[in-house]
Amino acid sequence: MSSLVTVLVLVWLIIGAVAAGQRDYFGSAPTNCASTGTIAVTILAGPLNYLGMNPTVDDCKVDLPQPSP
Repeated sequence: MSSLVTVLVLVWLIIGAVAAGQRDYFGSAPTNCASTGTIAVTILAGPLNYLGMNPTVDDCKVDLPQPSP
């Protein structure tokens, strides 16, 4: 049973990666957090991309550690 779940998850992610490739998200290196996030959520959405879902990340904030005084 667990091998079936593993195969289904892998197929789901592969379909999401194909959808991201068709949208040309892999054409250039991500330049910011939002473009990396869009690639990630597109892959995670998997086959839902072909049912009209177009997940995007518009803005994200990354907290950079500050040096101690």
